[in-house]
Amino acid sequence: MTPHTAPAPVELSAKTRAFIVLIALLQGLLLYLVRVGAGTGFGFELQIAWYALTLSIPTAMLLTVQRLDDARYWTNIALVAAICLPLSIWAGWSATGAPDLKEAAVLAPFACSLAIAVFVALPYLQCRLAHGRWCAPYHELFEHGWQNALTLILTAAFVGICWAVLGLCAALFALIGIQFFADLFTTRGFAHLATGIMIGLGVMIGRTQQRPVQIARQILFAIFKGLLPLVALIALIFVASLPFTGLDALWKTRSATLILMCLIATVVLFVNAVYQDGEAPPPYPRWLRAVVNAALLTLPLYAALGLYALSLRIGQYGWTGERFWAALAASALSLYALGYAVAALRRKDGWLGGLRRVNVAVSLVVLALAVAANSWLLDPHRLGTGSQLAQLRSGKIAPERFDLSYLRFDAGRRGYQALQSLAADPRFATSAPAAHANLQRAMKATSSWEYRAELETPAKGRTREQALRALQRADGVAAIDPAWIAAALADQLTLPNCEDEDAHCVLATPDLDGDGQPEYLLCRINDWGTNCNAYARLPRGWRSIGQTYLSQRGSEVEAEVRANRVEVIPRRWGDIRIGAGNERMRLEPGPGRHCQDGDRDEDCAR
Repeated sequence: MTPHTAPAPVELSAKTRAFIVLIALLQGLLLYLVRVGAGTGFGFELQIAWYALTLSIPTAMLLTVQRLDDARYWTNIALVAAICLPLSIWAGWSATGAPDLKEAAVLAPFACSLAIAVFVALPYLQCRLAHGRWCAPYHELFEHGWQNALTLILTAAFVGICWAVLGLCAALFALIGIQFFADLFTTRGFAHLATGIMIGLGVMIGRTQQRPVQIARQILFAIFKGLLPLVALIALIFVASLPFTGLDALWKTRSATLILMCLIATVVLFVNAVYQDGEAPPPYPRWLRAVVNAALLTLPLYAALGLYALSLRIGQYGWTGERFWAALAASALSLYALGYAVAALRRKDGWLGGLRRVNVAVSLVVLALAVAANSWLLDPHRLGTGSQLAQLRSGKIAPERFDLSYLRFDAGRRGYQALQSLAADPRFATSAPAAHANLQRAMKATSSWEYRAELETPAKGRTREQALRALQRADGVAAIDPAWIAAALADQLTLPNCEDEDAHCVLATPDLDGDGQPEYLLCRINDWGTNCNAYARLPRGWRSIGQTYLSQRGSEVEAEVRANRVEVIPRRWGDIRIGAGNERMRLEPGPGRHCQDGDRDEDCAR
């Protein structure tokens, strides 16, 4: 941004400054009231609407107010409220309607997309205040966008510093036994109201101290300008490496789309910071601009790879709400990628002259998508629920093995209604006991973890008797004590998940207590580590006496366990008991160093 293109900042009057602090204080009060009302029968749908309106409308008011007597300002705020209110009511409706739903699965994307939409819309609202029309010069949109971003960052830093000072105050007085300030600062009411005042002061500082904000922006842009060639070079090297590495590794990872889209977002951010409003002379020498242009030409390839990787997962597992939002974000970034590549090819309006039209067009598309995705127009959970039911109807997975946790917990009201409809599906009728049991588990579960834990139980391909017959004995173990087998079959002993079809369990017989009689050590050896359970024959029969986990890879310990080479290392200092009948206490190592193999020094502990 060059000084001659920047719109002249409007000096805020004393009334406007007081209004900013008052609105922020009122915002904190309203958030406190909804927190208090949460425990007094205040409907959850209304809470969501209240939160959305309280966070979005005052924020728009704080960042855009110029004069309190400007009718356009109040119509802007009314427009924001008119859009946010139905969207928040719809989100509240979608996130409720069934017990134990994961509200965050619905509300987190709603909150993020609403925040992005409000942030994108603010420069247009600010330009309407200045010119009385929505069509505004690009350099003013650019100026307002970065000013708003830096004001929010400054406000967050100001709030953090203020709370650090209050924390120091509380700790200081606590040193002399005065807990009043610590108790006051931790009360919910004080925290909400104080934070509101801090936010108001932070916004006022960011909007009135133009010079420091401009300096901070120049420093930030200088950093972006220095790093853009590096980012461009990384993008080019990655694309040049693909013919030699192939794409198979890319499709195998679950994070391919995320990483590729992050690269696009990084390039878009850095290019915007360097290009600014496009009215300054082109930066960099010609050859370096050519490197940046070449990187921009690769962005459509990144977008295509990311979208294809996402489509593979959707084709394999169907749509979910999470994949819908990922597809939405990837589509928006792909529009940026395509537009920036076209701008790099066009030379008509100077270096990247088409960037301004691309940024405006994509920002309007983002606004439209955010509104549609948070309404009945593009309901992600309706789409995800329908896709999961289609997966079920396709027969790719048997009904008794189909994971119903998404419908039960992650798809909001839509998913729960779809789950209830399965009760009338013949595939889940009582005549199909396994599938019917799967549906009943989903309906009764209170968390996805609980449901999946029960769902995995039938997946174990062996009974305990089959698992015991499949045990591999270490060298020197002639036969397994029938009494131990009987105790294991009676479920008196804990086995390290040896019932799993792919479990690899080995039984060794170390003498753990030095009495000349072997104990049993049963280890399940995995690629990522080894789980072992120990057993001893006590007067009342075989009992579990402990368990451990070895973090070494299974291949590193398997040979030792198979050879029955299990070293028993007694503790140098025994346990103690003070008073007859009291519990034994283990002496923990002191500040001395721990013994390593071969250590016999007096300053090491065992």
